[in-house]
Amino acid sequence: MKVFSDASVAEALPWQALIADLRQAFAQGVSQPLRTAHTIPVPGEPDATFLAMPAWEEGGKLAVKILFIAPGNTGRNLPAVNASVMVFDAVTGQAEAAMEGAELTARRTAATSALAADLMARRDAKSLLIVGAGTIASNLIPAHMAVRDYDRITIWARKPEQAQALAGRFGDAVSVAADLDAAVADADVIAAATLTNDPLIKGALLKEGVHLDLVGGFTTDMREADSDAMKRAAGGIIVDTYDGAMAEAGDITQPLAEGAITRVDIAGDMAELCRGEAQPRQSDTQITVFKSVGAAIEDFVAARMVASSQT
Repeated sequence: MKVFSDASVAEALPWQALIADLRQAFAQGVSQPLRTAHTIPVPGEPDATFLAMPAWEEGGKLAVKILFIAPGNTGRNLPAVNASVMVFDAVTGQAEAAMEGAELTARRTAATSALAADLMARRDAKSLLIVGAGTIASNLIPAHMAVRDYDRITIWARKPEQAQALAGRFGDAVSVAADLDAAVADADVIAAATLTNDPLIKGALLKEGVHLDLVGGFTTDMREADSDAMKRAAGGIIVDTYDGAMAEAGDITQPLAEGAITRVDIAGDMAELCRGEAQPRQSDTQITVFKSVGAAIEDFVAARMVASSQT
C-alpha cells in the first residue's frame, strides 16, 4: 500500500489537472452518501466530532476521508482538525493508498471553487477578491489563477498581518485590501473562505454581474454573505450538492428560512452545472453565487489522482 504525506499529496495534485478531473467527475457522477457524524465526548472539554465521507465508482475505486475535529486541541497547540484518506479497490476491497488529509482537503476545496468560478463568472472578469487568509484562502489564489487571467488579485482578512503575509508569498501579483466593503464593491469575483457566523459580504455593496464563491462555512450557523446578497443572486445560485447544502449550509438555509430566497432560486448543483443543464448566468448583470460545504466526490477525485501518481 502506498503512503503519501501532505507534501507528496500537493505534488500529485497540479491545479489544472485536478480542476479538469473534478469537472469530469461532477458531470459523470459517483456514489456519495451523506457523510456520517458522531459526537465524541471529551471530559472537561468541548465534545469532539468524528466524520466519515465515502465515495466510490462502480467497478473502480472507493475513497473515504476520516476526520476527527477536536476543539480542545487549540489549547494543546495542535490542529483542531485531523484528516486522513484511504483508497480501496471497489471490487476486491484491497487497500491501495493512505494519505494525510489536510493538503488534499485544501486543494480539492480551492479547485472546486475555481471550477465553479470559471463556469459562472463573466468572461471579462478581471479582479479577484479573496476574503480570508487561512489555509483554504492560500490555495484559492493559485487555483483561481489556473482558470482565469486576472489583472488584479486582492486579499482581505480580519488580521491585516495575516493578509500581508499571504500576499507576500505571491509577490507583486497580489495586494492587500484595507477596507472590506470597498474591496467587495470593486470586485468581479469574490472567493470567501472564513469560519464566520456573521456575514462579511453585504449584498447592497455588490456590483452587477459579480460572482461569489462561498466555501468557508459548513454548518447552518455559519454564513459569509448576508440575505440581501443571496436575494440579489436569485436564480443564479449553484450548490455543490443539494443534500449537503440543504442540511449544512447556513448561506442557503438561513435565507430560505427568512424568505429571502426560495428553492427555485437555486439554479442547480455542480453536477448539473458541469453537464450544462444548469444556467445560472442569464446575463452580464446577473449576480451568481456558488455555495460549497464540501462533498465526498471532491475527496474521491483528489485521492484517486494521488493514489495513481508516481510521487
